[in-house]
Amino acid sequence: MRIWGKVLGAFFGFLLGNIFGALLGLWIGHRFDRGMGIRGAFQRAPSQQQQAVFFHATFAVMGHIAKASGQVTEHEIRVASSLMDRMRLSGEQRVRAQESFRQGKENDFPLRETLAEFRQASQGQRDILRFFLEVQLQAAFADGKVEANERAILQTIADELGFSRIELGRILAMAEAQMNFFHRQQQSGQGQQYRQEAPSQDRLKDAYQLLGVSESDSDQDIKRAYRKEMSKHHPDKLAAKGLPPEMMEMAKEKTQEIQQAWEWIREARGIR
Repeated sequence: MRIWGKVLGAFFGFLLGNIFGALLGLWIGHRFDRGMGIRGAFQRAPSQQQQAVFFHATFAVMGHIAKASGQVTEHEIRVASSLMDRMRLSGEQRVRAQESFRQGKENDFPLRETLAEFRQASQGQRDILRFFLEVQLQAAFADGKVEANERAILQTIADELGFSRIELGRILAMAEAQMNFFHRQQQSGQGQQYRQEAPSQDRLKDAYQLLGVSESDSDQDIKRAYRKEMSKHHPDKLAAKGLPPEMMEMAKEKTQEIQQAWEWIREARGIR
């Protein structure tokens, strides 16, 4: 557990303003311990409106991607339903998600306007924008490959959210590795529980790709990439930046996959 932010914040706050300064310093330090930095320490908590925009945009854009080939397939509908299951949506929440998905399938769906509204609501925070893009990539990989029409839409999404073609290509490769992780675990019937034995070469390859590194990279570079990815996808950090509560489970799954990828690589290379 991280406590140094609280300790130092309370100490310096007390020096400046006695008990009230200590309490303020303790609160600011707590925000630092959660990885929010100086900006996040004074940033207001995300509103329900911000989270509602995120929620709607997620499923509406997903529906738009599913319609890219001209017709939404049963498999793509199952992927959307599976995502709702992973988010544990039921009742009114599930109806809202389904309605947003339906709106995204309409021919006159305002993709750029929806993305602009989402970017504004998220205050341009890169980690949130990237998480959104990663979720959309799962929809694009519904049938195991990304077709030309889907890739064009993904490029539009990346452009509107401020990601370059190179960044999109890198995130695309990492998302493909994540999908391989998820599907192989589902096929083995283990969910998010990973086996302890040494991974196959295919799984080890996915592990490198999931961290955005290659086997030729140094141990130090791989360790740095692992820590960076864990920081970007930390559920508490994303929640503080506006991630809807319904998506927390997905963020937790992502960090589990990153952790497992690191463990497999660390063991294979003998990293201490």
